[in-house]
Amino acid sequence: MILDTNALSAFVDGDAAVGAILQTQPRVAIPVIVLGEFRYGIAESRHRKAYESWLDAQLRHFDVLAITEQTTISYAALRVGLKRSGHPIPGNDAWIAALALQHRLPILSRDAHFDAVAGVQRSSW
Repeated sequence: MILDTNALSAFVDGDAAVGAILQTQPRVAIPVIVLGEFRYGIAESRHRKAYESWLDAQLRHFDVLAITEQTTISYAALRVGLKRSGHPIPGNDAWIAALALQHRLPILSRDAHFDAVAGVQRSSW
């Protein structure tokens, strides 16, 4: 399962529903885009030290998904398809969806726009 930024934030903040879902998954991954968004979000947080400590201690338990040349093929195809269908999604979420397609993993997210991406399964909490 792939976490989007909101799911990662909820998990770090102790959301029991997210934790329960993740416990049932054989693989939990964080796209490098999500990691960047999360680090950006905590950069000015009043809880910055706590979040950075959590990352230092826990990041090794997740697969960090990097963008590869193969990812760029999925990314371009899905962005074109969504634009033509009149359902574009934010650029960073298109990268997350491309990684989900590439790795054949569902996305844990509350963002319903992922539902417009053919082949991507979204779970919520």
